[in-house]
Amino acid sequence: MESMEPGDILKVAAKALDDKKAYDIKAIRIGGLTIIADYFLLASGTSSTHVKALADEVEWRLKEAGITHHHIEGKSTTWILLDYGAVIIHIFLGETREFFALERLWADGEILATEQFLGEQVGV
Repeated sequence: MESMEPGDILKVAAKALDDKKAYDIKAIRIGGLTIIADYFLLASGTSSTHVKALADEVEWRLKEAGITHHHIEGKSTTWILLDYGAVIIHIFLGETREFFALERLWADGEILATEQFLGEQVGV
């Protein structure tokens, strides 16, 4: 299996989310705050079906790049978590994201400008 840097995993996943019309895509650098991951990538879908389709697309794109997840939670819910080690991807239904407010809980993290992870392509 090919190795990818966390920033490259972030970019591939964000591009997959963007291509499948996720909204409010945000990345938070949390590496200096915790040992659980370097980044959280958050995105929202318009329905539970859309949320699942977003998760499936991220999983497929990263698998195509030779990266497999460590764990997935919530495959049939309104919040799907994909754990890729240094990058943890949270895909929510809009109301669920508002309720859990991860951006507020991780406010000490650095929110990256969208251009930092969506603007440039990764050679995959």
